[in-house]
This record gives sequence, structure tokens and C-alpha cells, in this order.
Amino acid sequence: MEKENAIYLITGVMAAGKSTIAQLLSERLEKSVHVRGDVFRKMIVNGEVQMSDTPSKEALEQLLLRHRLAAKAADMYFESGFNVVVQDVIIGPMLGDMVEFIKSRPLYVIVLAPRPDIIAAREFSRPKKGYGKIEILSLEKVLQTETPRIGLWIDSSHITPEETVEEIISGLDKEAKIT
Repeated sequence: MEKENAIYLITGVMAAGKSTIAQLLSERLEKSVHVRGDVFRKMIVNGEVQMSDTPSKEALEQLLLRHRLAAKAADMYFESGFNVVVQDVIIGPMLGDMVEFIKSRPLYVIVLAPRPDIIAAREFSRPKKGYGKIEILSLEKVLQTETPRIGLWIDSSHITPEETVEEIISGLDKEAKIT
């Protein structure tokens, strides 16, 4: 894969396979790190405001903080010579914001977009259900109608995680690279 280090931003709605794909991709890269954006939310001991279909101003501010922290962590690892795979739910206009927050280049954006019925089945099978108080279809609507069409979009509904990683690798320079 890449000889120089890079940042790979993997996004999609809940249960799209972001964690699995980000980990598999990280394992394929030399000197790599997997930045899980949700870890910054989990650091809040008191005062966390969960997202909902109609998020409060504070919930949006906390989400923005989480994205900025993930971007700074990614840039710092990158500056230290690591390949960085950042993974989180970053949809709607916030995807464009996140691309701006990450200063290092090359940057590759990968959007995992399996069908809603596949997402629902995956989410149902999880021990912890839901992303705050957000409905799957609400997230899917934001993904499909409000998210900028940048990067490589993959419908991973019927391909394995390994096949998804192969598709990412083959589409890096053609579609995923942000200039």
C-alpha cells in the first residue's frame, strides 16, 4: 500500500461496519494507528448530552468537539510518522468540516453506505442498541441527502469486510483522495 504515511477517514451510519473495516485497514498498513472517534465521547464523565433526531445545541457542540479531538489526534500521529485510520459517524455537513479539521495530507475519505435493511439487521444483532436516541432511518436520510458526495462511497451490503478493504485499497487514488 502507501509508502508515505496518510490519513484514512472512515465514516457511515451506526452499524455500517466502520470499526471492523477501520481495524482491518489499520492492520494492512505499516506503522498504523486506529483512532476511534467515539472514545472521546466515552471520556466524558459527567455532562454528556446524547445525540437525538433533533439534537440540542449542546449535543451538537459535544459532537463537534469530538470530531476536532479526533482530527487533532490524527494529525499528531501523522506528524509522528504513523498511518492513521480515523473512524466515527461523521455525516451531513460535518463531513466537510472534518475534512477541514484534519490538516495533514494525503487524506482519504471512505463512506460506508450499506442498505438500510442491512444496517437495521446489524444494529438489531448488537448487544448495545442505538446511537443515542437516533433512529437508523434518520441517520440514513442525513447520509443520503445532506452528506457531501466526497471520497469513495461503498455499498458494503453484500461484500465481506475483507472485500470492502480491498475495494478501499483499489479506490484510494481514483476516488477516495481529498486534495
